[in-house]
Amino acid sequence: MHELALYRKYRPKSFAEVLGQEQAVSVLEKSIKDGKVSHAYLFVGSRGTGKTTVARIFAQGLEVTGNDIYEIDAASNRGIEDIRTLREAVRVLPLESKYKVYIIDEVHMLSKDAWGALLKTLEEPPAHAVFILATTEFHKVPETIISRCQVFTFKKPGTALLRRRVADLAKSEGYELDAGTAELIAILGDGSFRDAEGILQKVLNFTKGKKVKREEVERITGAPKSTLVNDYISSIAEKNLEKGIQTVNRAASDNLDMKLYLKLIVEKFRAAIILKYAPKLEGEMLADLSEEDLKFLKNLPKEMLRSETLIVLLQAYQNLDRAFIAELPLELALVKILGE
Repeated sequence: MHELALYRKYRPKSFAEVLGQEQAVSVLEKSIKDGKVSHAYLFVGSRGTGKTTVARIFAQGLEVTGNDIYEIDAASNRGIEDIRTLREAVRVLPLESKYKVYIIDEVHMLSKDAWGALLKTLEEPPAHAVFILATTEFHKVPETIISRCQVFTFKKPGTALLRRRVADLAKSEGYELDAGTAELIAILGDGSFRDAEGILQKVLNFTKGKKVKREEVERITGAPKSTLVNDYISSIAEKNLEKGIQTVNRAASDNLDMKLYLKLIVEKFRAAIILKYAPKLEGEMLADLSEEDLKFLKNLPKEMLRSETLIVLLQAYQNLDRAFIAELPLELALVKILGE
């Protein structure tokens, strides 16, 4: 078992180590270099994109010691009394540094009265105070707060970036990932470094040996088996609606997450299109596909690999959130694609 969580062990310690947030990093680095530090920043982005990590690195770049960095979870300290206590503490000079940095995570959780109290502090901040507010729900932050902050949007990392990160961490831990394994973990991570690293942690804790196979990831995480994904695609190739619906029913009987299942189908269908129409990219895809999957995709008939089919699958993916029968969008997609 790994005693220290991977996302903690390999958390970036400098701007150079931060992945996927080049725009925010470059501006923050320049502000430190030029000595143009704002009193308030708002970091916006989905979970696991590095908001808190970058906030800590920024504070360290300002040469603020640990004794002058204060991290507050707004989900647990959301009331007006909490913010009043903070306002009083802000007035006190730093212990060891030029600045006192306050990192307020999940700031959208503050109560209405707490927002009002925080606004007063942001309107007349002490020269030594720097606030870094982080949120996953930008729309819940009052406009009066937003207007007093420099806003940075943190992008969700794409599958390719997450895949490289997962592969690098596994290698650092002494493991070798089988073809397609890093890709699957990256997809399961769903745009979050922390989630992808947490899934890798789980896999490494329970895998046997130092070489991790995709089948092990499927078993440990409960992800859809590659055969179920391939059977759905082959039902389209064979124009066999009954086979496709039976495959969806098998996935449902296994209690699979239909959104993840369809996402894997779309990813593999896209890979088939690339192999057919951009064969020179095959070498770059070898790390993401097993020999069996590569052979399967290359043997699919070219006439089935139409953009219209991919559009239908993407529409079905969007409809999954509104479907009260989870498998229905996948079944309707088959009906539409096969014209029955």
